[in-house]
Amino acid sequence: MRLKINKEFPFPVYLQIKNSIKEQILTGILPPGFVLPPERKLADSNGVSRTTVIRAYDELKALGLVESYIGKGTVVTERREPDTSNKQSYVFPLSWYPLFDKKLGYVSDTITDIMNVGHQKDMISFAAGVGDPDLYPIKQLKAIQAERAYNSEALNLCAVEGYYPLRESLSKLMQFRSLSVSPKEVMILSGSMQGIDFTARTFLSPGDAVIVEEPTFLQAIQCFRAAGAKIIGIPLDDEGIRTDVLEAQLSRYKPKFIYTIPTFHNPTGIVMSMKRKMELLHLAYKYQVPVLEDDPYGEISFDQQERPPLKALDSYDYVIYLGTFSKVLFSGTRVGWVIGPEPVMKRFALLKQITDLHVNTPGQFMLDRYLREGFYEAHLKNELAVYKKKRDFMAAALRQNHGLIAFNVPDGGYYHWCRIPEQVSQKDLLSLCASKGMLFTPGTVFYPQESDGAHFLRLNYTYESFERITKGVAILIEALEKLNGQKTEDRVHRENRPIV
Repeated sequence: MRLKINKEFPFPVYLQIKNSIKEQILTGILPPGFVLPPERKLADSNGVSRTTVIRAYDELKALGLVESYIGKGTVVTERREPDTSNKQSYVFPLSWYPLFDKKLGYVSDTITDIMNVGHQKDMISFAAGVGDPDLYPIKQLKAIQAERAYNSEALNLCAVEGYYPLRESLSKLMQFRSLSVSPKEVMILSGSMQGIDFTARTFLSPGDAVIVEEPTFLQAIQCFRAAGAKIIGIPLDDEGIRTDVLEAQLSRYKPKFIYTIPTFHNPTGIVMSMKRKMELLHLAYKYQVPVLEDDPYGEISFDQQERPPLKALDSYDYVIYLGTFSKVLFSGTRVGWVIGPEPVMKRFALLKQITDLHVNTPGQFMLDRYLREGFYEAHLKNELAVYKKKRDFMAAALRQNHGLIAFNVPDGGYYHWCRIPEQVSQKDLLSLCASKGMLFTPGTVFYPQESDGAHFLRLNYTYESFERITKGVAILIEALEKLNGQKTEDRVHRENRPIV
């Protein structure tokens, strides 16, 4: 078999051979069952190496055009002609689930269900991590829009790393958090959750270990689980992550990174002490493990105490820092930022490029003007005053629970983390409260092993009005009393049952 091969042509010879034979097969010159020449014979007749012919045959096999059989050689396969008849055939429904990546099968949709129910009219929601819509800075944003400041720059593509003026404004904002960075060290993200996703995609392969606080942010658990990671939970105490337990797990699992929320932890509201922060950094340096610091609530501080983030204390560039506007301004912004070591930032830029190119430019433009006009500080001051009142108001309502709810009042953030009696089923409580028109987030979703946290629940005090907080807490206490009474009666009944 003589083939047309041009060795001067800048196209690999094996692909020229493959394409030539492929054309002959598809046009019917080489019929099904035709035995192609042995590799060595075809190589000699065309003045090429046997390796080149083998590669060409392998390409044809990958296309399903030929098959190799021991004792017979390489044979052209049966070609199926397309059905040109007009006869309508039955099309079976496509079975999607076997096609899905199996890792997502381990991700719970509990929160999606809660969010969907929470948007129903008149449903009191203590479940979502959303601030008070009445505090959204609509007036200031309208004023910025009224200036007609938009131009082609604000509506055009921007750098993958983000709109540079906003990066400048963020570098100034971070100085108030004791963190000195240049604009070039800041990258804009579609919310801080994108930073969690990028970290998982950058560092984790199936089977890798990642360390988290226990409990922790539920979407982080889901993200790491979707990456196929082994999630190792480290318990918390009043000072934050238990570093004595952490060291043992670092040496045992050699994790890819540690995920932490040091300031107004979600869901517990705990603030990591300075002593514990330094111990955590010392262990990170000792075992050479990066730290992913998530800081969505750092500015929601009611006592105005200085709490520098881990990144500000990091002398060796081990910490990747995530910030967001979603909690301080409004949830729909979906604008966050990351500050990290140069090699990590380069990898994140590549991921941003192939994911969504960059955060929407008009949104970045608007937020930059908002910061430069000085609206941010006034908004934060007003917001903190309202949220502190709501925190105290819900705490006072919860104290009327006759010993059924235990909780500590946080110094900031969005949530009360509550413990309920062990004999009360969290699932039954959620169902009963939902039937009465109130939702909370069950504690189980904040644990890598969802069997844990069965006697905890998280209540958001920032979203609802004072009136609805009163009504919602009353529903919760009434449901707890009912379920606790039922369990008590069941226990007494069992204890009084005669022994036969």
